[in-house]
Amino acid sequence: MRTEHTVIRCGPEHIGQIREIYNEAIINTTALYEYEPRSAAVMEKWYADKQAAELPVFGIECEDGEGRALAGFATWGPFRQYPAYRFSVEHSVYVDVRFRRRGIGRRLLQTLVEEASARGLHMLIAGIDASNAPSIALHSAGGFSHCGTVREAGFKFGRWLDLEFWQLVLEPRAS
Repeated sequence: MRTEHTVIRCGPEHIGQIREIYNEAIINTTALYEYEPRSAAVMEKWYADKQAAELPVFGIECEDGEGRALAGFATWGPFRQYPAYRFSVEHSVYVDVRFRRRGIGRRLLQTLVEEASARGLHMLIAGIDASNAPSIALHSAGGFSHCGTVREAGFKFGRWLDLEFWQLVLEPRAS
């Protein structure tokens, strides 16, 4: 039986836990094409920028044996900065390694789709490392379609990385 995960809007109190989740992914995976962990100052600015632009930062909290912990988070930002792209956004979903394979990523992705539809957006786009099978499976199961691959787009862990793009065209919002 799957547990129902309640989605929250992350607040400033979650910035440290978001940072921990990001930094684990930076250090150990190709989910982010970054080399250095993010500082507290960088994450505070990241969160302030999201708030100023009225971009959502959703999360799910779970018990971790010591209390409530942020099990995962999801957000989006502009796909490109030019006005014609304003109805397309690039999103991110990250789940703390301790809470993977519990449906948290699926619930967060579903929430992003619902929120994007409610805001009248046209498309969600994910940039996913081609070797990230769990993220590809998540997006495929969520109705996303592979729409292109940029070969050798990044270099990390001593090898070239292929970047896949996955898209979901949203249903038009009822007027």
